[in-house]
Amino acid sequence: MSIVQCGVLPHPPIAVPEVGKGEDEKVKDTQQAALELGRRIKDSGAEVLVIISPHSPLFADAIALNKAKQLKGSLANFGAPSPVFEFNNAPSLLNEIVVESEKHNLVAVGLDQELAEDLDVDLSLDHGVTVPLYFLQQAGVELPLVVSSMSMFSFEQLYRFGSAVANAANKLNKKVALLASADLSHRLTPDAPAGYEPSAAQFDKELVSLVQSVDVMGLMNLDKDRIERAGECGLRPIIMMMGALDGKDVQSEVLSYEGPFGVGYMVASLKPGADNNSRRLLEQIEKQRQSKVKNKRKNESFIVTVARSTLENYVLGKTPPKITPIETPDEFKGAAGTFVSIKKEGQLRGCIGSVFPQQKNIVQEVMHNAINAGIHDPRFYPVGPEELDELTYSVDVLTNPELVTDISKLDPKKHGVIVKQDDKSGLLLPDLEGIETVGEQVKIAKEKAGINPQDENIQLESFEVIRYL
Repeated sequence: MSIVQCGVLPHPPIAVPEVGKGEDEKVKDTQQAALELGRRIKDSGAEVLVIISPHSPLFADAIALNKAKQLKGSLANFGAPSPVFEFNNAPSLLNEIVVESEKHNLVAVGLDQELAEDLDVDLSLDHGVTVPLYFLQQAGVELPLVVSSMSMFSFEQLYRFGSAVANAANKLNKKVALLASADLSHRLTPDAPAGYEPSAAQFDKELVSLVQSVDVMGLMNLDKDRIERAGECGLRPIIMMMGALDGKDVQSEVLSYEGPFGVGYMVASLKPGADNNSRRLLEQIEKQRQSKVKNKRKNESFIVTVARSTLENYVLGKTPPKITPIETPDEFKGAAGTFVSIKKEGQLRGCIGSVFPQQKNIVQEVMHNAINAGIHDPRFYPVGPEELDELTYSVDVLTNPELVTDISKLDPKKHGVIVKQDDKSGLLLPDLEGIETVGEQVKIAKEKAGINPQDENIQLESFEVIRYL
């Protein structure tokens, strides 16, 4: 046995009558479609339900599985203390998902109460779980649960996690239903909760079409900037769900789509069918990624080659590359602060640098920072040998920081910022994906420094960079 039914369900608390108090009438299509999906899950014979929620504890480098023995939650935070949701966990499937994830080189962690307290996260069921459960219960679904978070993993890794869930179900001979809890764009209308984005409606239309046609490669290749502008919280859970259907024919049906409150709500049913080797996409996804990395490295600059070869040699236990003055372009013979950024499948894998030069020239500065970024960035595990072929690099060479007297003259695409307060300081590079304003830059730099984002008692400096790819 394995995956017997998949689906996409949104999670607007207002759709629950006890919360909506009449406003839920505006999402009647969503309510009816959710009940229909619940009936299909009930009819599938599923023995366990897996729900992937974007609002469960989120980690950049791991997927968290809720290991509480009894899974409990409510919508009290939304003004409805009842109903209360209480479900049994499915520990055997949860543990097997962790094991199968390891085979895909993914970190999946069971969060028990002790670990949750250490990480300061709450194991209560979030509304990404309780809202779908409300409608599933109305349809007669009462099953043990595995509740999974999403992660900031790459899309490929998220897809692999879905495959790990299917493998775990197969190994245990369990019939499993899997739901992606997913709202689409939060920026459909001028009064939308996250502001208005003119392209959001078209984004939702395309995403709905991709789910209807089970176009995995289309989902994987959605433009990152468009995704960011749409302000969605459902694409990653949907990709994770799609991974559980790898190698299968799929009967897909979008049961409803609407967005009366400026947020897109889609309900979709995806029923796996017979094996289909042409739909085994993991190898195709991997080859596409490798091709992108190969093409990027073909055109990489001198100083980026220095950063990459330095880290590769360090990880493989080889001596550092020898860069002679004759080989070194004149622009790198002087001294300057530099930052080395490393990405894996489009996601940050490490970034460390120096505002002021610590070495006698830029080449040595970059070599030093490349090792620190790959090995000593405290946000990530050290880079391992198996990852080296998947990494891409960029190098920023900094100008000397200058005191900011007029913040309106800063451009987040051109200027990086440094915030200082007493012995605290935080730096943010310019032209980072998803950061559109100086205010956002300063806020993030404050957070990195451990300064209250609302505290205006700071010293602000700016700098410019030359970015090498």
